[in-house]
Amino acid sequence: MAKRERGRRALQDEVSRRVQQIDEIGEDGAKIRTPMPEPHPRDARGRNWDMKGFGRATGYEAGIRAVVDKVRDEFDLSDAVENRAPNPFGD
Repeated sequence: MAKRERGRRALQDEVSRRVQQIDEIGEDGAKIRTPMPEPHPRDARGRNWDMKGFGRATGYEAGIRAVVDKVRDEFDLSDAVENRAPNPFGD
């Protein structure tokens, strides 16, 4: 099955939404800062991006990594013009 493509901001939002739904994070009322996805060459599993450096994530690393890996399996990072955030200063 082909992966759906998403831009950096859309992937950041999707991971953030799913991370906040992790039971222990929700129960603790923790607010995790989600970084932007970083592109990389396709790996052996066909993934072309990753995320590292979550803020306020101590103790939740395993759950967060599971979420990120699941989203990486579902979506490719695309830099297509239609997936870019608008540039407020023009292009």
